Amino acid sequence: MIIVEQVHTRKQQKEFLDFPLKLYKGNPYYTPPLYMDEKKIFRNDFVYNDMCDSIHYNAYKDGKMAGRISGIIQRAANEKTGKKQVRFTHFDVVEDEEVARELFKTIEAWAVSKGMNEVVGPLSYSDLEREGLLVDGFDYPATFEETYNYPYYPTFIEHFGYKKEVDWTGSRIRIPKEYDGEVDKLAAFVMKRYNLHLGQARNTSDFLKKYADGIFELLDKSYELLYGTVPFTDGMKKMVLDNFKLVIDINHVAVILDENDKMVCFGLAFPAIADAVRPSGGRLTLLTLIRLFKALKKPDVIDLCLIGVDPEWLNRGVSVIISAELMKMLKSVKYAETNMNLEDNYAIQNQWKRFDEEKIKRHRCYIKEV
Repeated sequence: MIIVEQVHTRKQQKEFLDFPLKLYKGNPYYTPPLYMDEKKIFRNDFVYNDMCDSIHYNAYKDGKMAGRISGIIQRAANEKTGKKQVRFTHFDVVEDEEVARELFKTIEAWAVSKGMNEVVGPLSYSDLEREGLLVDGFDYPATFEETYNYPYYPTFIEHFGYKKEVDWTGSRIRIPKEYDGEVDKLAAFVMKRYNLHLGQARNTSDFLKKYADGIFELLDKSYELLYGTVPFTDGMKKMVLDNFKLVIDINHVAVILDENDKMVCFGLAFPAIADAVRPSGGRLTLLTLIRLFKALKKPDVIDLCLIGVDPEWLNRGVSVIISAELMKMLKSVKYAETNMNLEDNYAIQNQWKRFDEEKIKRHRCYIKEV
C-alpha cells in the first residue's frame, strides 16, 4: 500500500531530509547539500516565505519511506511571467514507478486546488538553489551546486506526461593545449579601448564590501530574461553573502570596472567542495570542516558559479576579459566545471569555445498542463 502524507511533524521533516541520504548512500556521484541549509525550508523565518507558498510530502510504501516531493508557488516568478505555475522540487524516490506516480498526482492536485494550471520542474525557490533533473552524465560526480539523480527518474517523469521545457548543459573546461595567448591580447585591447580596469581587493571581506552591491545589481540586469530567475530581495542578498564569505577566494574572482568604477562584468569561481561534504552527508562534522579547509586552501578543481555582463556591454567584447581571467585561474588547477548553463544562452555557451571544453552533463526542466 502506498500512502502520501503532507509533512507536518518533526519526525516527518527528518524523514524528508534524510531520505536522499539513505537512497544515495554509497553512490560516488551524489553530492548532498549542507544539511543545515536544507533544514531551513521548515522554519517560519525561511528567506523565501514572503514570496512563495510551499508544501512538502512524504510517500510510504508498506509503512516504509519510499519517496518525497515539494511543491512551490513562486509568486514573484508567476508575476514576472504571467503564468500560473507550481514548481516541483526535492523529488526523490525508490525505483518504483507507482510511488513516483502518487507523488506527482498529489502535487498536481495541490496545484489545481491553488488555481494553477501548469507544473514545472525541478525548480526551486530561485535559481540560487539546485534545479533541473539529470538526464545525461550519470557517471560524473555532481558539483556542490548540482542535483544528481538515478537514470530512472526522467523515465518515470516522462511516463506521467511531462515534456521538456528547457535544458542546461555542464562542461569541464581547461586551457587549450596549444594556447597562444590570443585571448590575453584581445582582453588587453578591449580594456584599453574602453578604458576598463580590474577591481582590486585585499581579502574576501574587502571584496564583498566593495563589490557585492554591484554584483547584485548586475545579476538582476543580466539574468532578468533568463529562465526561472527572480529579482533579488534583501533576504536573498543576505543569504548569498553569508554563503560567499565561506567559499570566496579573491584569486578566483574577476570584476571589471569602467573609468567611473561602475561594474560592467564579473566572474566568480569557487573551490570545488563536493568531495569535502560528500562523506558526511552534508553535515558539518569536524572531519568535514578539515576537508573543507583543505579544499578551500588549495583546490584541484574550481566550480564556475556566476558570470554577469551588463547588457549594454554585451556587444563590445568584454566577455573576452572574463575568459582571460579564467585562463589565469586554470593555471593552478586541473580544470573548472561550468555547472549548469542554459543551452540557449548563447552568450555563455560561446564563452567556452575559447577553452578546451568537454560537455559532460545535461539537466532538464519539465512541464505539464494540469
